[in-house]
Amino acid sequence: MLTAKQHELIQFIQKRLEETGISPSFEEMKEALDLKSKSGVHRLISALEERGFLRRLPNRARALEVIREPGMTTPARAAAPAADNVVAMPSPAPRVAKPANDVIEVPLHGRIAAGAPIEALEGQSTLPVPAALLGPGEHYALEVSGDSMIEAGIFDGDFALVRRTNTARDGEIVVALVRGEEATLKYLRRENGQVRLDPANATYDPQFYRPDEVEVQGKLAGLLRRYH
Repeated sequence: MLTAKQHELIQFIQKRLEETGISPSFEEMKEALDLKSKSGVHRLISALEERGFLRRLPNRARALEVIREPGMTTPARAAAPAADNVVAMPSPAPRVAKPANDVIEVPLHGRIAAGAPIEALEGQSTLPVPAALLGPGEHYALEVSGDSMIEAGIFDGDFALVRRTNTARDGEIVVALVRGEEATLKYLRRENGQVRLDPANATYDPQFYRPDEVEVQGKLAGLLRRYH
């Protein structure tokens, strides 16, 4: 059996999935159910998960699947008042759920230089990214500043999608933290006991550092570009 609010929530989620293919946000669910806080939504979703009606998809934004529905369009009215406001449900038939969406929210950590190194800013915002652009592993995004990588198709204002790693092979495009405080996006190469960070723009010169001055913080996995 489901409570009236649980029934109302699962019907609201299913309706939104059928209309848009994307599950509603916690704020939208809170408003639709007239709840005072999002914590109430979390409790309802957890209860529906435990009862096998909902499933959360990991590492995805607003990703909920309706595994099975109560089988009713409106909550049933109990024959006699119930103290806990419980609504009796018939046994629902299993169904194949539609995917909630195919978007992943990745952390957006400020701007990164595609020119001379600039300070790497740590931010608290996120960037929605199509899952098809990301492979396995942990990812984050950085906004590109500068034009030193334009011959690699990376332009000022692009969003670099980066797979977090501290190792890379020669010739790969990496996020390099220089001297512990500046970050840059460059080709990584090792030469004569030094680390060489190569631009992809003929007007820029390579940058040379001691190995202990450069820390690889990720490898380029993809790009997002916004057109205004």
